[in-house]
Amino acid sequence: MRQIGLKPEIMPSMAEEDVEETQPDRLVLELSRKKAQEVAARYGEDTLVIGADTVVAVQGKILGKPANHKEAVEMLLQLQGQVHQVYTGVTVTAGGTKKTLTSFSACTDVSVFPMTEEEIYRYTESGEPMDKAGAYGIQGKFAAYIKEIHGDYNNVVGLPVGRLYQELKTLGVLEEVRYD
Repeated sequence: MRQIGLKPEIMPSMAEEDVEETQPDRLVLELSRKKAQEVAARYGEDTLVIGADTVVAVQGKILGKPANHKEAVEMLLQLQGQVHQVYTGVTVTAGGTKKTLTSFSACTDVSVFPMTEEEIYRYTESGEPMDKAGAYGIQGKFAAYIKEIHGDYNNVVGLPVGRLYQELKTLGVLEEVRYD
């Protein structure tokens, strides 16, 4: 967010992530809304809250964050040599309310080079994939296995900041942005 001139206070959501939605684009919208509303309830109306959630989908199957090393390996075995989608949902809410000001999702296609089992095990042993949807971070060591992307790189990182900026601008909630 600092890339687009925002100075956020990071406040993790305590919202339960139990949803029944199975369509990735709708799932991330629902989760981002739940997260934004839970955090917004802690603040006054003069606070803008941005909630986001990201999932990876391969051949229609949603991959969240791996629960353990074995699950991370299984996820990467599915992704290697394939094209998959990264979905991020973003919801902007006014603090102290459940009012959604805007909500959107973004999708990026990611192609991964074929990987050997040794490369997968070595990467998962680094610990990097354990807190990431689909068991990888494009901005980290996994960059060595990214063949190409079609769409917003920042979406794959976890927040489509260009789209967020445009949405905030449309809402008229941005002050003059300074890049200091």
